[in-house]
Amino acid sequence: MKKLFTFLVLPVVFLCSCNQVDQWSLHPEKKTAAQAFAQVPADFVPRKLTVLSAGDSLTQGVGDSNNSGGYLPYLETMLEKEKGIKEVDFYNYGVKGNRTTQLLKRLKTAEMKGALQEADLVILTIGGNDIMKVVKDNIENLQLSTFTAEKELYQKHLTQIFDLIHQENPHAQVVLVGLYNPFSKWFSEIKELDEIVADWNKAGQAVTANYANAYFVEVEDMFLNANENLLYTDNFHPNDKGYELIAQRLNQTLEEQVLPELDKTPYMVNTEEN
Repeated sequence: MKKLFTFLVLPVVFLCSCNQVDQWSLHPEKKTAAQAFAQVPADFVPRKLTVLSAGDSLTQGVGDSNNSGGYLPYLETMLEKEKGIKEVDFYNYGVKGNRTTQLLKRLKTAEMKGALQEADLVILTIGGNDIMKVVKDNIENLQLSTFTAEKELYQKHLTQIFDLIHQENPHAQVVLVGLYNPFSKWFSEIKELDEIVADWNKAGQAVTANYANAYFVEVEDMFLNANENLLYTDNFHPNDKGYELIAQRLNQTLEEQVLPELDKTPYMVNTEEN
């Protein structure tokens, strides 16, 4: 009797065990879900933008009837309308008459080095006075070859300027505003000046092309094909309308190319579903 009981019980236990295993197999082990994160768009939290403007009288704002900094107030208003920008701080280091060699010297000062290190964006207007120096120094015998030689020096100095900026702040975006021809009023007999300015602009474009975070903004065509007067009474510097158009060109390049490349805090959001 005892042996029969044992014989009957063992299969029952075995069958129960099998049923339990089958039951467990219907409920696979729950795996811990890994947290998934997605990057929030850069404009999710509006940022403060620090802009250093450096160069010559176009940065200083000579010709601006309000004496408020030329293109800067127009550009500031445009930038602060961008949804990803909370406010813009401009630092104006424009000096009337500056050439590339003088700007390069100023950029090496402690004050400007400190400003460079804090800047998100650097905007340069430089080169017009380099051309003017050639005109003044050779007024009685202007030759295209003279401008060509000076253009090579301009390109060399411009490269040194970009190298210095990159050395102080490798993350800053740098924008070079192109040259325009303001000489037609005074030197209308020199038809080659348009060609010279265009050639120097190509030199500026060639320099910016060597840097991943550098951009060139052309303004020559606006002054060449203007339907209204864009020059101040000195017929050299932009007037209010001229500065406003420069700001518009700058803002277009910043909006389409520069701002998306600015380093931003990588805000993250948890996308895990509960």
